[in-house]
Amino acid sequence: MTWTDSLDIAIALDEAHPDFDPTFVNFVDLRQMVIALKEFDGDESKSGEKILEAIQMHWMEEKE
Repeated sequence: MTWTDSLDIAIALDEAHPDFDPTFVNFVDLRQMVIALKEFDGDESKSGEKILEAIQMHWMEEKE
């Protein structure tokens, strides 16, 4: 997965952190959580606020 796979990342985060509420995650922590995923193989320096916001939105939708 790379940064453009925001839905796949959100699903992987939800599986890795089932009890975590993504509503309250800050982007610094979210970025670290994404990079820590074993499935993630993107360039760590390519993340940005819009990408992280998309991941957070998808993750919140997964929780519903």
